[in-house]
Amino acid sequence: MHYSILTVVNKIIELNKMVKKNNKKNRVLVTGGSGFLGINLVRYLYKKNYDITVIDRVAFTYKDMNDKIRFVKGDIRNKTALETAMKDVDIVVHTAAALPLYKKEEIFSTDIKGTKNVMEIAKKVGIKKVIHISSTAVYGIPDHHPLYETDKMIGVGPYGIAKVKAEKVCELFREKGMIIPVIRPKSFMGPERLGVMGVFYDWIVRNKNIPLIGNGKNKYQLLHVLDLCDVIYLTMTLPDKKVNTTFNIGAKEFGTMASDVSAVLKHANNGKRVIPFPAKPLIAILRVLEFFHISPLYKWVYETACEDSFVSIEKAEKILGYKPKYSNAETLIDNYDWYMAHRTEFEGKTGVSHRLPWKQGALKIASWFF
Repeated sequence: MHYSILTVVNKIIELNKMVKKNNKKNRVLVTGGSGFLGINLVRYLYKKNYDITVIDRVAFTYKDMNDKIRFVKGDIRNKTALETAMKDVDIVVHTAAALPLYKKEEIFSTDIKGTKNVMEIAKKVGIKKVIHISSTAVYGIPDHHPLYETDKMIGVGPYGIAKVKAEKVCELFREKGMIIPVIRPKSFMGPERLGVMGVFYDWIVRNKNIPLIGNGKNKYQLLHVLDLCDVIYLTMTLPDKKVNTTFNIGAKEFGTMASDVSAVLKHANNGKRVIPFPAKPLIAILRVLEFFHISPLYKWVYETACEDSFVSIEKAEKILGYKPKYSNAETLIDNYDWYMAHRTEFEGKTGVSHRLPWKQGALKIASWFF
């Protein structure tokens, strides 16, 4: 009888251990979690019952999530900060990057060296999977469409070059046995997105017509940030053998530059329209403005704005089961509606990240004529 009771007690203890193990939250670190993609991903994963740590050199100031995450204020160029952030973490999603308006030295040290630090520390502490957010900027200014993951990488400008080299870092650590899905998203929009979109929406609010580089008949694919979050989640949860590769991600449904921008103007109901401009002279002017640092637009943006720009998402559809929910027009309208609901919060503020509108510089003067 004594033996039977002891056996039952041991079984109960084992069952309790199993329940605790099964109920343990998956633990994820989001680098750059204070940014536009970061906060959308944090909210998304919190709803999926993840235990979330964020590392960012910028304070995490989202009131709805402040008490729901662990925040480590630190730079990915600092290995000690990374090691602190990766304590008790199972998966890393690496979104941190210095964007194109940063200085070349900062872009290279953050996007290349910082990525190497993330991989090195993850390997050191025993984290097997790191999801790296790259960019379709790695393709430069292509001569064909759609673009496939196997196409040559030719980065344009410091940002594009750094993204190419960061992917090379990922390849090295894959060879060392780590699981590193690389996601190449098209330009993504949605709640919290400002940056150059803040310029666009400000012009709409001020009842300006919207100039286009070129005739606007080019197809230009975008991406909703929540569709990107879906893909990140898929690479986090699907079998390692499936996801340990590179994926292009973009909208399934997209029109021309003119038609998608016009959809936002129609939604805004301000009676304004798009105005096409000859590409070559306008690009020449924008090059001069960029040289003198009086325009927020950089080479990869203005030199591709008049060209077709879309990637094949067939690989992600086939391997991941990716099913984008938003078209280009729906994505832009969703972003615009968020802007309108929150624009008083950042009036008079500018920056170089996607968290704040970019300083318009000479474009502010140009807007007087539209």
